[in-house]
Amino acid sequence: MDVVLLAKALVLGVVEGLTEFLPISSTGHLILAGDLLGFSDEKAKVFEMVIQTGAMLAIVWEYRRRFGHVLAGLATDRAAQRFALNLVVAFVPAAVLGLAFGKLIKTHLFHAVPVALAFIVGGLIILWVEKRQRVAVVQNVDDMTWKDALKVGIAQAFALIPGTSRSGATIIGGMIFGLSRRAATEFSFFLAVPTLVAAGAWDFWKNRALFDAGDSGIFAVGSITAFASAFLCVRWLLRYIAGHDFTPFAWYRIAFGAVVLVTAYTGLVNWAG
Repeated sequence: MDVVLLAKALVLGVVEGLTEFLPISSTGHLILAGDLLGFSDEKAKVFEMVIQTGAMLAIVWEYRRRFGHVLAGLATDRAAQRFALNLVVAFVPAAVLGLAFGKLIKTHLFHAVPVALAFIVGGLIILWVEKRQRVAVVQNVDDMTWKDALKVGIAQAFALIPGTSRSGATIIGGMIFGLSRRAATEFSFFLAVPTLVAAGAWDFWKNRALFDAGDSGIFAVGSITAFASAFLCVRWLLRYIAGHDFTPFAWYRIAFGAVVLVTAYTGLVNWAG
């Protein structure tokens, strides 16, 4: 087993877990971290998609009672049926567009400069949203209609652009469309489950020829560290949003994107990916 490769998998797992559910783009961070670590080939891109499943399992564990109640009540409970329908409706836009344009996006946008630009634009949008006067008409995830879910799903589709942030698009999009900060954040968590499972499974299946049994170690290390760091991050974020907004994340995105652009154009960092 290549110890260096395992170390890279561990680092990328931590990066994935810490960034997946914050509005700062896990994919963008993984692309840049992969460049710095020299792990940015086609196998690395698939690896990055698959370890998102580890981060997703942190949501399943944190909300295991909620998911268990929904599964048990799908046949008879109207609230459980509405919750499941909302997830399906919100999942569809990104799934359809991802299948249609995924290869094109990976070819042209999975690079440092487009990612950095998306970081900055996303940060500016968060600042704009946080400065607007909003009235939250949906206080709880259970109060969402399928139309609310569709709007959030359309917002999530923008996250196909690396550096945009899936959680950022869904949370900020949800807030624009009338969800409370708590409802938007929790629905973003729940929507991650079908989205990340489908994306990781589809990417791995398409590129399964790149891997062999010897790669199981890096997947295990990356997924486990992604789960652990994501679990801690989710717990922290739920406490954070009780009394704070997302402005600090916006400034982080802008500063981080600016640093990447400066280092790219001056040649200080060779963003090989």
